[in-house]
Amino acid sequence: MKMRGKFSLAMLAGVISLIPLMSACSNGATQGEGKTAAPKPGEKIKLKWSTWGNPGELGRFQEFTKDYNAKHPNVEFELIPVPSDYEQKILTQLSGGTAPDVFYSGDSTIVKLIENQTIAELTPYMDKSADSKIKESDFFKGLWGAAKKNDKVYGVPVDCNPFILWYNKKLLKDAGIADMPADLYEKGQWNWNSFKSMLEKLRANGKHGFVLDNDWGRYYSFVSSNGGTMYNDKGEFVGDKDAKAQEAFKFLYDNVQSKNITFAGTLPKGQGGDAMFMSNQVGFVSAGRWYLPIFKQNKDLQFDIVPYPTNTGKKIEPAGVATAYMVMNKNTKHAKEAYQFISEFVSKEGQVFRLQGGGNAVPSVEGADQVVMEGNLPEHAKYFLDARNIGYALTPHEAGVPGLSQVIKDEMEALWLKDGKLDETMKNLGVKANQKIADFKAGK
Repeated sequence: MKMRGKFSLAMLAGVISLIPLMSACSNGATQGEGKTAAPKPGEKIKLKWSTWGNPGELGRFQEFTKDYNAKHPNVEFELIPVPSDYEQKILTQLSGGTAPDVFYSGDSTIVKLIENQTIAELTPYMDKSADSKIKESDFFKGLWGAAKKNDKVYGVPVDCNPFILWYNKKLLKDAGIADMPADLYEKGQWNWNSFKSMLEKLRANGKHGFVLDNDWGRYYSFVSSNGGTMYNDKGEFVGDKDAKAQEAFKFLYDNVQSKNITFAGTLPKGQGGDAMFMSNQVGFVSAGRWYLPIFKQNKDLQFDIVPYPTNTGKKIEPAGVATAYMVMNKNTKHAKEAYQFISEFVSKEGQVFRLQGGGNAVPSVEGADQVVMEGNLPEHAKYFLDARNIGYALTPHEAGVPGLSQVIKDEMEALWLKDGKLDETMKNLGVKANQKIADFKAGK
């Protein structure tokens, strides 16, 4: 599960505001009303589902759909892929009553879908359906994120992608580094100091140390690796006040200033951290397992992974996990059949089917870890599981406020690109983020 589907959050807010007004005009029965005539004997129930995805992923989804239909002769699911502008198109379909029965939702959208009651609560199905292949306890707690509200489940994590560090073994060795990050991690010595030391040696050898992407998962993982937090229990932004969070941003700032860390936005157009990693120009990049399919195609590339370094004395601390959720259109005319598809898609068996053979994600459910360990690639693939087990999805405090993530990204981008001052940036960030939160709560 990559992080995709980027779109205008301002547009998102506008589209969503239409949903309550137009839902009465949607395509028929609400959940459980059963106003649709039963199919005739031998006639299949036809349903649709949608997701984003690259060609490889969509090919695997098509295989799953075909296999599912063969196992369930009474239904016929059709995959409607949406390769671009995914979230915007789904929201438009919901407002017009043409949305699929089942579909993926990103963490930045699902809170609004819950509030506008356009997706069904799934808890009753998970708890009571004798045919359900899943139950809530099958999934890792930190992955629910914005998909749960008041202990009710509205979306199920389809799989996940814990943020970890990929490192180029050749570059580290060329820079005179004998103990690889995984070696230090196993000894309990993988911390900010050892990370910084490696970055300095890489830079001294004419290479980039670490490419920092402008993304919540990368920033917040450094914060939580220092025992800090970005939001309090009231949903207020405290990244500008929490001492541990401030220390984490200071660590990043100082290393950007010393050129140990390169901000991705300063790279030449079309040149990303992944490409630089594969061309042996950068020692560390941060991402989930989605880099594996492209990295393993480069037979000369020597790579491995390690969790984020800590600054707390602990071997590992929680880090961010990219997630997406499978949800059910509340207006589906066949809720039972739609939920059954979700149930099998996200079940242990379903995730193994989709992720085996070098997949680009990590199971979100217990019992499917073998797909990550296939071929022992990378060598320490188990670290994906370690990171997932204690990691966290984007908090609903941020995911549920349209435009909030963009405010944070804009402020951080200005800091790196305009050579801003960290203290001033964090102060502005606190004011703007909390104003955005307050405006949203006030309905502005």
